[in-house]
Amino acid sequence: MKTVFKTAALLGAVMCLSANAQAETLMDVYKHLHANPELSSMETETASFLAKRMKGLGFDVTEKFGGTGVVSIMKNGPGKTIMIRADMDGLPVKEATGLSFASEVIKKDRFGKEWPVMHACGHDIHMTTFLGTAQELVANKDLWSGTLVMILQPAEEISHGAKDMLKAGLFTKFPRPDYNLALHANSAMPAGMVGITSGYALANVDSVDITVRGIGGHGAYPQTTKDPVVLASQIVLALQTIVSREVAAQDSAVVTVGAINGGTKHNIIGEEVKLQLTVRSYSDETRDKLLASITRISENMGRVAGLPDDKLPLVEIKDEYTPAAFNDPELAQKAMTVMKEVIGNSQVIASDPVMGGEDFGRYGRVNPKIPGLIYWLGAADPLEVKAAKKAGKSMPSLHSPFFKPNAAKAIPVGVETMTATAVSLFGD
Repeated sequence: MKTVFKTAALLGAVMCLSANAQAETLMDVYKHLHANPELSSMETETASFLAKRMKGLGFDVTEKFGGTGVVSIMKNGPGKTIMIRADMDGLPVKEATGLSFASEVIKKDRFGKEWPVMHACGHDIHMTTFLGTAQELVANKDLWSGTLVMILQPAEEISHGAKDMLKAGLFTKFPRPDYNLALHANSAMPAGMVGITSGYALANVDSVDITVRGIGGHGAYPQTTKDPVVLASQIVLALQTIVSREVAAQDSAVVTVGAINGGTKHNIIGEEVKLQLTVRSYSDETRDKLLASITRISENMGRVAGLPDDKLPLVEIKDEYTPAAFNDPELAQKAMTVMKEVIGNSQVIASDPVMGGEDFGRYGRVNPKIPGLIYWLGAADPLEVKAAKKAGKSMPSLHSPFFKPNAAKAIPVGVETMTATAVSLFGD
């Protein structure tokens, strides 16, 4: 059997030379991907562009898997199976960065509606790092032995991609991983740094629609009606007691009413009001409690208002659920040790969990469970971060039209840390 892992320091030295050599080529790839984003489940050109390059590296490539997904396999002797994943979809955001290679494309979504599109969540960085990691692992095959599974996933932004690839048989038609790896750009962390969270890293995310029904009539005679605007307002306030009074103080949860729409005119009491909620949690038990409480409160507030059963509020939990991403603690610690050796102790930090969502967590929830790790890759320009802190301002967030990463500094660090982590796991 080959020497699968010499030392992280040796690998770092090898990679530093190699990464410098390929940096310009990777930036060309990044600029192309950035300028040509595609919306969720419509990533056909992106998938084809990268599949061609994976084939050129010698991978056995399967296209159009689970929609527009791409699965690339390389067997390099006996050993562990490691999966590395990158997501491909952009967002319906009009870019305002002023970059010379800024996206100007207008694309149709899966329903046929046209939108300006931008890689406002850094998926272009993810894909470029993915390709760079593939190049490094192929160039350094003498340092590892095992099976490498690299997947390009569609539709992360609408929480369908991981589910669709698993449903299509990702872990039955292809080698089942021993470990899953991914990274995500961080718009507030300086490029050159990475952050690792042990345990829950990202949250369960649910979208909930509530239709508050009433009995309409003239605004001058409210006593003849059941006003859905008043009832909706009472429900909004009552929902705020779920986190403050039903969830343990040591737990984390969010119930946000993001939209409220109803009514047509000043003097008309309408028939219904629509509420749209985002609901966040970490544990499945807390998620179940939140969703049950939303239904209970909404329906019973309708009863308090005197509505008949056939007019009670309707609660719909949308088919957009993103499960929490849980980083295996042992894997997180191992990765932190390796990354510190490769890029330096001060460049690797322990990150707090966040309430954002990422469907990478689905890959670890199969039975038996697969240990996984998704870590933060600093993407912000360090000088801009320093200036923003001095001025008391925040950096543009992910999903912002002004998100302008320092890709030239971030991508090599992503390639180094991902490659080193994969090689170390092959050596387990």
